[in-house]
Amino acid sequence: QLQLVESGGGLVQPGGSLRLSCAASGFTLDYYAIGWFRQAPGKEREGISCISSSGGSTNYVDSVKGRFTISRDNAKNTVYLQMNSLKPEDTAVYYCGATRRDFTCDFITWWPSDFDSWGQGTRVTVSS
Repeated sequence: QLQLVESGGGLVQPGGSLRLSCAASGFTLDYYAIGWFRQAPGKEREGISCISSSGGSTNYVDSVKGRFTISRDNAKNTVYLQMNSLKPEDTAVYYCGATRRDFTCDFITWWPSDFDSWGQGTRVTVSS
């Protein structure tokens, strides 16, 4: 079973920044596209960003475009989500998912079912 571990969440004021990490345990991320999702209270899990296995292709949902940056360091077996200019509506539990299907990152919308393995999530709270 592939294991992903998210970290880096916390409480931050509006306008602040956080960097989330998604680390793989027991397998190499080199061959996996990684998606970041978030789930706010009472809402469905929403795909917000995706990066291909090589890192050559990245994609974002409109609500985070220009504020969030996805990247990966395959040598460290880790994918990152740099979140800047955070807003209260960014408050959610953030999850990363992995898939061998690299073309997934070309989708306009990402669904949880597009990814095969998940972490336990890390909570982000944006509040003054």
